[in-house]
Amino acid sequence: MGYSTRTDIQNVIAQALTTATASTPDSLNSYSSLMNVGNTLDKNLISNDIMDSYIRIADSQIDASLSELYKTPFLEKVDVEAVLFSAIDTHNELLVLDKVLPLTGGDQVIISQGGTTERVVIKEIVAPTVFSTEDEVKNYFEVDARVVRISYPNPIKWISARLSAASIYDKYFSAEVSPGTSKFGEVLRDIANSDINNVLNGTTILHGQQRIGRRFFNSNLVDQYSLPQGGSISKEQRQVK
Repeated sequence: MGYSTRTDIQNVIAQALTTATASTPDSLNSYSSLMNVGNTLDKNLISNDIMDSYIRIADSQIDASLSELYKTPFLEKVDVEAVLFSAIDTHNELLVLDKVLPLTGGDQVIISQGGTTERVVIKEIVAPTVFSTEDEVKNYFEVDARVVRISYPNPIKWISARLSAASIYDKYFSAEVSPGTSKFGEVLRDIANSDINNVLNGTTILHGQQRIGRRFFNSNLVDQYSLPQGGSISKEQRQVK
């Protein structure tokens, strides 16, 4: 599993499409989708393996760029937590939480109670505290079961999604017309690279990740905490670096 998901890439690429279906019918007189994701081959279908390969390429670029400051690969972390307000059983297949959380479609949550744990992906927001899942929850969970969202630190997820989407868009939507990169792909890369630069220059901090970089770029600078007024350290005294 990479920093982003196929759903994230679909959401990014969908912003560049003017319609959800083709403008002309195919041989079966139906209007096919402009982009699909799946395991079978089709003229308008991008296989899961290809999607995953582009995600791996994007993730390797992120790790290479940020490995100077942070230990890579990055780890998922828990950022929000709630409990179930109603049980998940044969009568209720929705997640009903006890409070409103900033969850959206595509977010991954872990439901745990006792020794049972299950990881699901949110499909749709039905109400402020009610969510549906992409796959049916296999286990039964009672009221007060713990629900946590897990994610990579912002904005790693969307850097990966934009880099992957840029490559896929150039390949499948522009390569047949021109061998060069598309304008949309270039914009996505500019946004992703800008986010990477914000991490490198310290504007963006990746919370929950192990930092390994120096506090000063110039290793010859001596880091000295402020002393009381009038205090000083002798130049002859050796300082610990």
